[in-house]
Amino acid sequence: MDKCILITGGTKGIGRAVAGCLAASGYNLILTFVSDTKCAASVKEELEHRYPVTVFTVQADVSQSATVDALARFLEANDCNLEAVVFNAGITSRTLFGEICEEDWEQVFYANVHFPVFFLQRIQSRLKEGGSVVFTGSLMGIQPHSVSLAYGVTKAAVHALVKNLVKFFASRKIRVNAVAPGFVDTEWQKNKPVEIRKNIERKVALERFCEPGELAGVYKMLIENSYLNGEIIVVDGGYSYK
Repeated sequence: MDKCILITGGTKGIGRAVAGCLAASGYNLILTFVSDTKCAASVKEELEHRYPVTVFTVQADVSQSATVDALARFLEANDCNLEAVVFNAGITSRTLFGEICEEDWEQVFYANVHFPVFFLQRIQSRLKEGGSVVFTGSLMGIQPHSVSLAYGVTKAAVHALVKNLVKFFASRKIRVNAVAPGFVDTEWQKNKPVEIRKNIERKVALERFCEPGELAGVYKMLIENSYLNGEIIVVDGGYSYK
């Protein structure tokens, strides 16, 4: 299948917006999701109805090591060579510092850092020369946040991973970049109490959360621009600039 892009966590939030943006440009898609089969089926139906593309949805939990093999087998079975991989899926833990246990800490690290490494190792031959790898980083990997230590540390590791992976893929001209969003108006953020949202908005120069669609274009740029490499693109609306 030509012009194919894999997006982990591609049926909701940021991943869903990126999927829509790429489908509109004619890319065929493989979208992973964890458990919401109804949502995944709806996204597939909508995108294939609106655009002349093929969309696969694959149930896959990036916090589980077996997912590396499962997704690799899917690519092989469907003879999919990839223009790009978007590592968007990730997890967090909001456990208080004094209560963090090793199991929870390691699970966040596996999903956010270890899975992308070992998945790329496994499927690198299916990434086309001149292709692209895009990670979802985070503003919390740059500006420390008290809510989730594991999340902030792993996203900082993702940013370092981007810089280091550039060297490993240079011979095949595969570019590696990341988007580091600030506060994006996804389902998670919409459920926050009004006062907390207002406190965040007061710290953003643009006085609002980012819309997922505004962010999606940045992913598309990183996939298609043939000279952007090793970059962490911060999209935070001017957070803490006021």
